[in-house]
Amino acid sequence: MAASVEHYVLERPDFDRPVKLLIVVAPYYKEIADQMIEGAKAEIEACGGTHELIEVPGALEVPTAIGIAERLTNFDGYVALGCVIRGETTHYETVCNDSSRGITLLGLQGLCIGNGILTVETMAQAQVRAEVAGQNKGGGAAAAALHLIALARKWGGQRKGVGFVPQRDEYQIAGTPKDPNIA
Repeated sequence: MAASVEHYVLERPDFDRPVKLLIVVAPYYKEIADQMIEGAKAEIEACGGTHELIEVPGALEVPTAIGIAERLTNFDGYVALGCVIRGETTHYETVCNDSSRGITLLGLQGLCIGNGILTVETMAQAQVRAEVAGQNKGGGAAAAALHLIALARKWGGQRKGVGFVPQRDEYQIAGTPKDPNIA
């Protein structure tokens, strides 16, 4: 039984300059989401960080929102929150797998993301994992994002993206190049 197991928790990281995180939440189960948001905010503030909060329709939209924010804003990291409870169809597997895969792919591109999307069998399991005074996986996801930010700063700061980056914000699909000296 997991409740009787003692877990090791890393100490909070220290930052020489403030951190700013975006909390992206799918509040389909509002009571669960609200508790996880509270835990995430408390963890970020305990490290002296700031946060913004946005809501998206469901867990599948969380990675997309994070990807958009990374391209268009200046957050140091992200906290992904939501809850998926198994139903009678295979939709549960799709939502769990694809939201997790999207977050993982963004992380592998260098984004600092704490994944707090609960994937549970019952509402009772979700409530245990969301309790502010209990496990609160929202706080745990924020802690994970903060540790990744600290690691990224330790190893040389922020770099945007991996792979091909256009020379400027112009895209040309086909045709004659504007500058013949640029391929």
